[in-house]
Amino acid sequence: MTQPDDRPIRWGILATGGIAHAFAHDLALQPDCEIVAVGSRSKSSADAFGDEFGVPHRHASYQALVNDPDVDAVYVSTPHPGHHDAALLAISAGKAVLVEKPFAMDAAQAREMIDAARGQGTFLMEAMWTRFLPHIARVREILAAGTLGDVVYLTAEHGQWFAQDPKFRLFAPELGGGALLDLGIYPVSFASLVLGVPAQITAVSHPAFTGVDATTSMIFQYDSGAHAVLTTTLLAASGNPAAIYGTAARIEIDGWFYTPTAFRVIARDGTELERFEEPYEGRGLRGQAAEVGRCLRAGLLESPLLPLDETYTIMQAMDEVRRQIGLSYPPA
Repeated sequence: MTQPDDRPIRWGILATGGIAHAFAHDLALQPDCEIVAVGSRSKSSADAFGDEFGVPHRHASYQALVNDPDVDAVYVSTPHPGHHDAALLAISAGKAVLVEKPFAMDAAQAREMIDAARGQGTFLMEAMWTRFLPHIARVREILAAGTLGDVVYLTAEHGQWFAQDPKFRLFAPELGGGALLDLGIYPVSFASLVLGVPAQITAVSHPAFTGVDATTSMIFQYDSGAHAVLTTTLLAASGNPAAIYGTAARIEIDGWFYTPTAFRVIARDGTELERFEEPYEGRGLRGQAAEVGRCLRAGLLESPLLPLDETYTIMQAMDEVRRQIGLSYPPA
């Protein structure tokens, strides 16, 4: 059903962790969105979140949240292992669903989620918020115009430092911890945006003290001959830049490439062809909410900027990396 244009998208927030707080703060900057409900496994957590953000409906279960008739779209922000079940709950209730990245723990879960949404006729999208930022929109235009010539290779990295606490979710196997799923998804998705589906993947890794991956490096090779060189770590703070190198020019994206940032287009002879630098209000998460609203009002069941088939192939690539580095998780 197409969303009417005369009222905001009414969001329900499923789970109340850190990323849910960040999303809620950014939604306050988006005029066509409002948070009407929050659901948690405890009433006290739902109430605390509701008090902080002025949310009228507070639910003590995820099921109650997805059943709320005032909710148009559900934002799934549980830890990684909870994405699959929570998304299926919301899909079964007929809600539009935005699922935090990584979309699922593996491609099999992703396939089930996608098939369920298509079978139900409901909107579904991965919350890879980078896809909906202004600098990435401009990068797409430059690539489409052929300004770079043939893309030869790209680089992208995502490194952060975290204290070695076995209970912290990035070190906890039972919470889908490790660098790859939480941090590495950004470089992998960026490579997919630019180069598509890799023909061959080579990955190496060093484990953390809990057995999840601490540092993982990947080379993706493509039928065009292009390479993507990607690294992620939770042991060191990186500048987190990215770059795309073509036969005619290159794009250098400033640090924290997946957040609102600047870039330069530099010709083969060193001439600067373009500098992109625009002010941006908020952390960057509101763009994905705006895209959900745009799609719902247009009657779309998925976003052309991040189609479900692409989300699935990204999860397949992540599965292959995990296979090569021997990264497994306990059963849910």
